[in-house]
Amino acid sequence: MRLACDTGGTFTDLVVERGNSIRLFKASTTPDDPVRGVLDALTLAAEDGGQELSEFLSGADTFIHGTTRAINAILTGHVARTAFLTTEGHPDILMLREGGRMEPFNFTVAYPEPYVPRELTFEVFGRVDAKGTIRKPLDEDAVIRTIQAMKARRVEAVGVCLLWSIVNNAHEKRVGELLDVHMPGVPYTLSHALNPTLREYRRASATVIDASLKPLMFNYLNGLTRRLKAAGFTGRALMVTSSGGIMDAAAVARAPIHSINSGPSMAPVAGRFYAARDFGGAAAIVADTGGTTYDVSLVRDGRIPWTRETWIGQRFRGHMTGFPSVDVKSVGAGGGSIAWVDEGGLLRVGPQSAGSTPGPVAYGKGGVEPTVTDCSIILGYIDPDFFLGGRIVLDKEAARKALKENVADKLGLAIEEAAAAVLALTTEKMVGAIDEITVNQGIDPSDSVLIGGGGAAGLNAVAVGRRLGCAGVLIPEAGSVLSAAGALMSDITSDYARMSYTTTRQFDYTAVNGILEDLENRCREFADGPGGDALEVSIDFSVEARYMHQIWEIEVPLSANRLVDENDLDALRSAFHQTHLAIFEISDEQSDIEFVTWRAKVSCKIRQAGTGRLPFASGTSHVLKRKVYFYETGWQDTDVIRFETMEPETMVAGPAIIESSFTTVVVDPDTKAARTKDGGLRITF
Repeated sequence: MRLACDTGGTFTDLVVERGNSIRLFKASTTPDDPVRGVLDALTLAAEDGGQELSEFLSGADTFIHGTTRAINAILTGHVARTAFLTTEGHPDILMLREGGRMEPFNFTVAYPEPYVPRELTFEVFGRVDAKGTIRKPLDEDAVIRTIQAMKARRVEAVGVCLLWSIVNNAHEKRVGELLDVHMPGVPYTLSHALNPTLREYRRASATVIDASLKPLMFNYLNGLTRRLKAAGFTGRALMVTSSGGIMDAAAVARAPIHSINSGPSMAPVAGRFYAARDFGGAAAIVADTGGTTYDVSLVRDGRIPWTRETWIGQRFRGHMTGFPSVDVKSVGAGGGSIAWVDEGGLLRVGPQSAGSTPGPVAYGKGGVEPTVTDCSIILGYIDPDFFLGGRIVLDKEAARKALKENVADKLGLAIEEAAAAVLALTTEKMVGAIDEITVNQGIDPSDSVLIGGGGAAGLNAVAVGRRLGCAGVLIPEAGSVLSAAGALMSDITSDYARMSYTTTRQFDYTAVNGILEDLENRCREFADGPGGDALEVSIDFSVEARYMHQIWEIEVPLSANRLVDENDLDALRSAFHQTHLAIFEISDEQSDIEFVTWRAKVSCKIRQAGTGRLPFASGTSHVLKRKVYFYETGWQDTDVIRFETMEPETMVAGPAIIESSFTTVVVDPDTKAARTKDGGLRITF
């Protein structure tokens, strides 16, 4: 038995996989103690099987966890008090960044603050040049004095990033040794070990972000594994990473920067599988609707979208992680997003969210501002007596009162008209997010299928799909817990990199092949260790390269694990030209190429493909009637069908509501829905 758990802002999702069968569970997230929310979800699963929690957990061999704990800590400033150690003369690395402005002529926006303030930035005396030669010895006495100053300032974590440590790491390693001796117990991160990349700002930013998360994530993951063990779990605990893979929880605790986008990164993994299974491998717009955000990504040709330009917060105004991540765009348009009217009398939705505490007004936990979920209850989309299978009874009248006072009266609308307007505006925000990753990049969304994930996905997935002109909408059987399902489909992965500069004109075969051999050995060691039980192991090599005198590199895959002769170099040269042409619509085949950083990624497959399926319920389809408000028709009696009882390929004509214990799908007028033979819900127009 395998377990996958994703802790979101509102709900903690759990998927239990036994063989080819899965079960889904949701529990409220508990921000004051997220582990309690995890244990609550596990308790629900145990009770569903008529077991005590200890008995249930003893039968699980794997627990895979995704969480927004790290990113939330950064966004709210609840990270460790972190110091930054850098080379003498370069204390402004985090301040100067790499340039760039979102709005070049908007001078009203304040210059962003560095991740570590200047008073906690310290210079290290000693210098290594670009060839790795030590030009100035490390002043160890000065480092010790700096450590004493950090102790006086109550520093809780340290990031160390020295110039050219990626070529010669002697000074960084020695600083680490001095920290161990003179500041024992305080976690630190060395840039050459974490992120051996050429870009100084990216390396420094990654280093201090990682260091700042170490106390928090170590305590969180240590508490999680300890409490799971105390509850009866004896299996392997794994964490979802930002790159779309999974790692041992202990490894993530040592490098917690990998957990920053761990939750959203899994939805594209699941979306790729479901699009291939139920829509013949069509391009997929993967949309994961949570309580706070609407996360979208685009999967084409079976490839998960990647980016090395990963920012926390707004581009150029936030902080760069310096690590590759699954490319996901997020907007504040979740089920808990708050509807409000601004000073100009315009309706707004989000980015504020009610989250899980206090939650939507209908939850009865103290929320007073109407949310998207409240509006869905008012319109009849969500049955207030059947939320989470009836475990929570919602207060429809409280939702109506809040919407009337905060929105409807201010706009001069009837309550149902105001609720419909909130849903329509939410739909437009979602369409805008998808336009940015499709239309704005020259991609026609009509060639794609929209994969709806998250508990609130079905409320307007069909409306979004119709608005975009998509080929169809698919709500997978595990769509309400899409990220958790993606975790079950992921491989155990690790990345390694080393810098070695060379060019096509004077290519250093000996140095490059030595590095590739070292990278391969590290991958093999990982495969024999953490990936030891894998069904299949693959190692992919790549290099970051650029045309001569270009500023930025692009990543080019290597077709072989060594470059033996001129033929291999010609193949790499051709691959670079093709990659450059695909990205920039131009190539310069007469220009020499510079190769900078060599990379290897090892993937250890622990499951053949996909995940198990929800069982079909026996018996005839369960059909109810409920008054539902649609923009096109107003109030009307509408068929309400339980998803679990739908027979495969039986067509349901809209308008209709298809609901389960975990989600509600609104089938708009003039659309058709059918459950696929594999268990998903396919809607066509």
